[in-house]
Order: sequence, then structure tokens, then C-alpha cells
Amino acid sequence: MEYTITIENVVASTTLAEDFDLLKIEAGLEGAEYNKAKFPGLVYRIENPKAAFLIFTSGKVVCTGAKTVKNAKMAIINLANTLQSIGCEKINLEPEVHIQNIVATADLKTNLNLNTIVIAFGMENVEYEPEVFPGLVYRLESPKVVVLIFSSGKLVITGGKSPEDCEEGLQVIKTEFDNLGLLY
Repeated sequence: MEYTITIENVVASTTLAEDFDLLKIEAGLEGAEYNKAKFPGLVYRIENPKAAFLIFTSGKVVCTGAKTVKNAKMAIINLANTLQSIGCEKINLEPEVHIQNIVATADLKTNLNLNTIVIAFGMENVEYEPEVFPGLVYRLESPKVVVLIFSSGKLVITGGKSPEDCEEGLQVIKTEFDNLGLLY
């Protein structure tokens, strides 16, 4: 059976300038929120592509909420152009974008006995404390991702630096579950 992943969130970072005047940006961007007492950065959301930014005085920017790597990069380029248009100087209009984290979901379409998985995988490879969290936490070495496994058969794959990391993580889990006879 083929399983597909759905990317839920892409977190990317970049540097758009040497420094930012966040009060000036807040005044120039409709909907921007800056409250230094609550958080050291400015929060700004856009709809196309849908994303949110954390903008810091250091000139660094974190983009979150995009559903694809392409959209995260496009959102950052759009932000750079917008900042330049409101009078921010020395904006890097072609910044190097670093993917920090990708969160994806998948559904194995079967119920899983997490206690069986703990025994099969060994306690040193997984974290499972059902009184604290209903999912089993499985850290893969290659690709370097963390998979949250739920008894419903649903998975959350996080920590990937590319969609391929998430796909590969799903394939590793699928193969291991197939070998254990957990998928039918």
C-alpha cells in the first residue's frame, strides 16, 4: 500500500539586513505586531503565500507556516521587497534561505499497538509514556528525523531539512512495520 505525506509546516530562516528598526517596520506594515516586553521580535503575517514571520533587530528573519519549501522561499522574497518598499535600506533581495525544520503527517490506515512496537524496537530506541503523551516517539538516525507514532496509525514526522527527509522517514517506518507484520 502506498502512503503519502502531507507537509504541514516549513520553517525557514535568513538574514535580510544588517539590522532592522522594528518600530519603523511595525508602523509601515499593516497588521505587524511588536511588543518588546512580550517578545524580542516583530510578528508579521501574510496570506499569499500563507506564512508568518518573526523579524528581529539583528536583520534575521524566521518564516513559518508555509506548506512548501518553494512557498517559504517566495514568502521571504516577497517580505524583502515589501521591506524595501516601506523604506528599509540595504535589504538583501536575494537572500540565502535555510530550511530549519519540516513537519509532515502521514496515515498508515491501520490501528497500531504501541506496546508491541516498544517491545519490538527496544526501549533504547523509543520513548513511550502514555500517561504523559499518547504517542510513541521514535528518533531515526538516517534520515535524522523524529517520528511520532499514534495508535490510530497516524504519524507526525518532524526535524527534516527537506521533503525527501520526511518521505524517507516514512519509508523507514513502513519497512520496519512491514518486517514486524504490523501492516496489512
